[in-house]
Amino acid sequence: MFAILHVLGFLGMFMIPLVLAPVFLLGTVFWIWMLIHAITNHGLSDGEKVAWVLVIFFLHFVGALIYFFIGRPKAAGAGP
Repeated sequence: MFAILHVLGFLGMFMIPLVLAPVFLLGTVFWIWMLIHAITNHGLSDGEKVAWVLVIFFLHFVGALIYFFIGRPKAAGAGP
């Protein structure tokens, strides 16, 4: 019984990186995507672009999420 628990514990040690690696990779891709989008967003003025790039760069994933929900909709330019 102890041997089975020992093997399962040993395998669990390898499962954590296998689960977390894709999460970190997707987070990094999302961060880079939002950074590029902020730079190329035609709906923002130059000052707004600089501000968003700084927010995304210094707040990392949280800044990218904030931009995704607040700054990115300006790219559509739809509105009266």
